[in-house]
Amino acid sequence: MNKELKRVWVPGPVIIGAGPSGLAAGACLKEKGVPSLILERENCLASLWKLKTYDRLRLHLPKKFCELPYMDFPPEFPTYPTKQQFLNYLNDYANMFSIKPIFEEEVRLAEYDSNIGFWFVQTNNFEFVCQWLIVATGENSEPVTPELPQISNFRGRILHTSRYKNGYEFEGEKVLVVGCGNLGMEISLDLCNSGAQALISVRNMVHILPREILGLSTFGLSMWLLKWIPLKLVDLFLLLSSLFILGDTQRFGFKRPKIGPLDIKNTIGKTPVLDVGCLAKIRTGKIKVYSTSIPSFQKIHVYIFFLSIYIYRVKAR
Repeated sequence: MNKELKRVWVPGPVIIGAGPSGLAAGACLKEKGVPSLILERENCLASLWKLKTYDRLRLHLPKKFCELPYMDFPPEFPTYPTKQQFLNYLNDYANMFSIKPIFEEEVRLAEYDSNIGFWFVQTNNFEFVCQWLIVATGENSEPVTPELPQISNFRGRILHTSRYKNGYEFEGEKVLVVGCGNLGMEISLDLCNSGAQALISVRNMVHILPREILGLSTFGLSMWLLKWIPLKLVDLFLLLSSLFILGDTQRFGFKRPKIGPLDIKNTIGKTPVLDVGCLAKIRTGKIKVYSTSIPSFQKIHVYIFFLSIYIYRVKAR
C-alpha cells in the first residue's frame, strides 16, 4: 500500500464513475438507507456525455426507456431528448438525491483483500477502504486508436470520435469514417449535413433497423413482443420490417449477420444500428460506403475518425 495516500474509511459502497449508472446506483442505495461515495476522475457529472460526445447527439431510445430510478424525464422533453437535455436531467437527478461525487479523483488501483473482506481503492490523493465496490465507468471510457497498415504514410489529420463535435470545420473536405455502428453512421450524417463528403468504411457485418416501426419505437416494440413470442420470431419480424421500410441494406455494402439482431445482441453484445437518416444519404450517393479493404493511406487524403470500444479496467485480486 502507498503510505503517502490518506486512508479513508467508507461505511458503504464506493462507486467509480459519476455517469448515469453511478448516479442511479447512488440514488437506489440512498433510498434503502445505505450511504455511498462516488468517485469521478473528471470535474463534472456524466463526463463522457458532456466532454466526449458530438453536438447533434440524442438518445437513441425513447426517453421512457432511459429514465433513471425514481425520477421521470420532464413531460416537455421530446421523445428523443438532446444531449443537453439529458445532461440537465442528470444534474437535476443528482440534486434531487443530494448526490455529491468527489471530482478529479481518478482510481488507479482497486484490490480486494479476501482475508479481511475489504476493498482498497487507490486514487491520486486517497486510499478508500470499503466492503463493497461498484464499477460504473461504462464501456466507452478510454479512446483506443487501432493500428492500421501504412497509417504512417497518411498525410491527413487523424481524429478520434471522442474529440469530434460537429462537421462544420470539415465543410468541403473528404472524411473517411472508420466504423459503421451507431456513432459512425450518425457522424457520417452530421458531416454530410455540414457540407463535407463522408465516406464510411465497413469491415464487419451489421444489422441496420429503422428507429421506429409503424410510429412505435423499434426497441420498445421488440421488448413488448418478447413477452409473448420467442426471440427468433421477434428477430424475423424485425428483419422483415427492416426490409419493408429500409429496403435491402446489403446492396449498399452492409452485410447482415447470419443470426438476428436481438440474438446477436444477447450472444456477443453487438448492438444493431438504428437508422436516423444516414441510409437516405447513402441511397442518393451523398455518403459513400467502402465495403472492401481500404486502399493505401498514402493515396487517401482525407480525415479519419476511429470508432472503437473503450473499456476502463479496474484491477482486482
